[in-house]
Amino acid sequence: MKLSISDTIDAVSASAWNRLAGDNPFLNHAFLSALEHHQAVGAKSGWAPRYLLGHQAQRLVAAVPMYLKYHSRGEFVFDWAWARAYERHGLAYYPKLVIATPYTPVTGPRLLLENRDDPQAAAELIRYILDYAASEQLSSLHCLFLDERDDQRLAAQSLMARSDTQYHWINHHYEAFNDFLAQLASRHRKKIKRERRRVTDAGITVTVLPGREISDQQWDDFFLFHSATYLKHGHQSPFSAEFFKEIGRTMGEQVFMVVAHKGDQAVAAALNFMSGDTLYGRYWGCLESYHSLHFEVCYYRAIDYCITHQLQRFEAGAQGEHKLIRGFYPTTTRSRHWIAHPHFRAAIQKAVSYEQQDLGRHQAMLSRYLPYKKESS
Repeated sequence: MKLSISDTIDAVSASAWNRLAGDNPFLNHAFLSALEHHQAVGAKSGWAPRYLLGHQAQRLVAAVPMYLKYHSRGEFVFDWAWARAYERHGLAYYPKLVIATPYTPVTGPRLLLENRDDPQAAAELIRYILDYAASEQLSSLHCLFLDERDDQRLAAQSLMARSDTQYHWINHHYEAFNDFLAQLASRHRKKIKRERRRVTDAGITVTVLPGREISDQQWDDFFLFHSATYLKHGHQSPFSAEFFKEIGRTMGEQVFMVVAHKGDQAVAAALNFMSGDTLYGRYWGCLESYHSLHFEVCYYRAIDYCITHQLQRFEAGAQGEHKLIRGFYPTTTRSRHWIAHPHFRAAIQKAVSYEQQDLGRHQAMLSRYLPYKKESS
């Protein structure tokens, strides 16, 4: 296998890349190229693409989505304390090397192999990546939101493990939204019904738009909501309206938008992505605050969509313990890390070990608050 690094996804044909990437929408060539085309990565974004490509006789047989990072934003596996420790000791933490889907805390494969069952090819990729990080004198390597197979393969190369919690909804073969509600304890069932009724009583209607049916004006409205919500939290969106319009054109079968209207005026929207069996809630925004509207647009309509289309899982994004009482299970996410500096490596490993112990206790506590009837949880 001949290995090389490219600084643009457009150096690879979409069909060749997608053959390795599978149906995860955030590994799709169209998604990654749209990030580049609209400067969400590259340029001055702090995400410099370094795609690892493996060829055999000119056929792409391996790939890894890698980026040089000049900050820690948009990763959702937080290492700000590590960076501050480096700074206090007069050492450079950035740039670092990150293997991830940018701005997207979604578990998936990271070592994209034509033969996913080839451990030797995976080991060859990992050795090349570690050699590259060392040769470029990078502080560290971070492999984020790993599926179980890649987590095990990176463990075999002694990369330290780190875990966190997300909240995922699971479809237990429901035929209708009311079947889901029927599995909840009475007070939780009543709470969800009350939240949904409050949206209706406010005179708000909610519709679902398939990606290919979303007009440019509707994308503009969505971006207005999305960017305004970012600004409320003191941040600027890394995306542009044109980015969203591009993925609407190129990924229309894998996206849909939930839009809320007050009369003739759109007031809020959420954008969702799909793989073959999973729904991913990603971007949300609103101009005005309405009681329970976020839950209706971001959660309940998405759950209903999963049931109608027989999707097995709904991942509604990072963090958010409020999801627990709405039927989302605490779920472990995995990352692996390599730290070049031996003393920092030992100190960080010790801190991460304490994190792991606390995580297990925390998840056990969270599970006690699931809203399901005891026989259903």
